[in-house]
Amino acid sequence: MNTLTHLNARGEARMVDVSDKQITSRTASACASVKMHPTTLNMIVEGGHPKGDVLATARIAGIMAAKKTPELIPLCHPLMLSKVEVELTPDTNLPGIRILATCKLAGQTGVEMEALTATSVAALTVYDMCKAVDKRMEIEGIRVLEKTGGKSGDWVFDTAPQPADQSASAPATQTATSSNTAASKGSMIQVHFFAELREQLGVDNLSLSLQDLSGNTLEDLLQQLHSRGESWQRYLSGNNLLIAINQQMVKSGHNIKAGDEVAFFPPVTGG
Repeated sequence: MNTLTHLNARGEARMVDVSDKQITSRTASACASVKMHPTTLNMIVEGGHPKGDVLATARIAGIMAAKKTPELIPLCHPLMLSKVEVELTPDTNLPGIRILATCKLAGQTGVEMEALTATSVAALTVYDMCKAVDKRMEIEGIRVLEKTGGKSGDWVFDTAPQPADQSASAPATQTATSSNTAASKGSMIQVHFFAELREQLGVDNLSLSLQDLSGNTLEDLLQQLHSRGESWQRYLSGNNLLIAINQQMVKSGHNIKAGDEVAFFPPVTGG
C-alpha cells in the first residue's frame, strides 16, 4: 500500500517536495450532486430565483475556488492551472443539479484537489442560493471521477481497485495483487461516450478488462455496461446506437481485443 507522503518520519504534517518530479500534462475530474425538491429545481431552470442565475453563479464560484485551493486546503501546492471547467446540469430524475468539474495543467503535481474543491464550492453555492426555499437539500456523491498524468499514471473511479486489507500477510497479498494487476493490464480496453451519452451516463470514459466480460464481442461489452443500472440499459440500447472501434464504425456483433478503443455515440434521428 502507498505511504502517506504528507507525513515525515516523525509523523508530522509537511508539504511534499515536488521539485524533482517531471513536468507532465495532468488532468482531473470530480463530480457531486445537489438533491432538492422538484419545485426548487423548476425555479432554477426557469430562472425565477430572486437571487438571480443560480447555475451561472455556482459555475463562477467553482472556477474561483479551484484557483484558491492552496488557501483552503493545508499543504496543497499553488498551481498554474491552464483549465478549469465547471458544468452544472439539471436532472429531473435526481431531482436536482449534477456538477462536473475538470482541471488541467502542465506541472509537477496533480489537480485532484482543485477539481474536488471546484465541485464542492459549486455545490455549496447552489445550496446557499436556494436554502431560503428548500432547507432539505442534500449534497452527495463528491468524488474524483478520473485523473491522468504523473508517475502513478491514469486512474478511473469505476475501475479502481479497493485498498487492500493491512494484515500480517500484507506482503504476500501485495505481491499477488501486483501480479494480478500486471496480468490484467494487458487485457484492458478503453470505452468512450460522446455527446448526449456523456451527460446521460455521467462519465466520459471507462477502462475495462476483457476478463470482466462474458465474451469478446461488443454484445458482451454492452451486457456488462447494462449491468451498471437502469440508465445504462436505457441509453445504450436500440438499433440506432452508433459504435466505433479504433475510429471505425462497426456493428454490435463485432469482436473486440485488448488495447481497443470503443466509442459510443447517441442514436442519429431524422430523415
